[in-house]
Amino acid sequence: MTPEPNPVRRSARSHRAILDATFDLAVRNGYSKLTIEAIAAAAGVGKPTIYRWWPSKGVLALESINERMGTATDFPDTGDVAADLASQIDNVVRLFCSDVGAVFKGVIAEAQGDPQVAAAVREAITEPRTRQCQARLERAVAAGQLRADIPTRMMVEQLYGPIYYRFLLGTEPLADYDAHTMVERALEGLRPRL
Repeated sequence: MTPEPNPVRRSARSHRAILDATFDLAVRNGYSKLTIEAIAAAAGVGKPTIYRWWPSKGVLALESINERMGTATDFPDTGDVAADLASQIDNVVRLFCSDVGAVFKGVIAEAQGDPQVAAAVREAITEPRTRQCQARLERAVAAGQLRADIPTRMMVEQLYGPIYYRFLLGTEPLADYDAHTMVERALEGLRPRL
């Protein structure tokens, strides 16, 4: 008697195959040419399997890149907020200059016309990382390294706005972004006034 296949293991394999196929196809062919049909064929699953887990290719692609980001965008806490921010921003820039960034640009473009994808970007990428950054900045405020009269969310926008400006609009090469200099300039206005 042959044992029946374990549906949990089969689901995990299918899930992994779908995420890998999504990322590989988006990188190879470009995000705009990515289709659920192509993903299903490459992953060896049916389209209904994909739609059972993800409502759209944008949400699916977002999960495939979010897991590849992993801990690369986590915030160190050495006690030196300038060094910690520069280190974390360097990691973000490297990610955005990689295949992850290329796929993320496609998802962000789709999010402009799809509220469900926009909400998923905020929920999966933007908000968790914003909260991490705010927590790090709040510790710096408590340590007297940063001003207490500026909301930490506003600080996050000031620090990361220039990166997204280059990343999405191509105003300057993102690979040339000097995180240490940019953080120091931003912190000039965020440090306590004497």
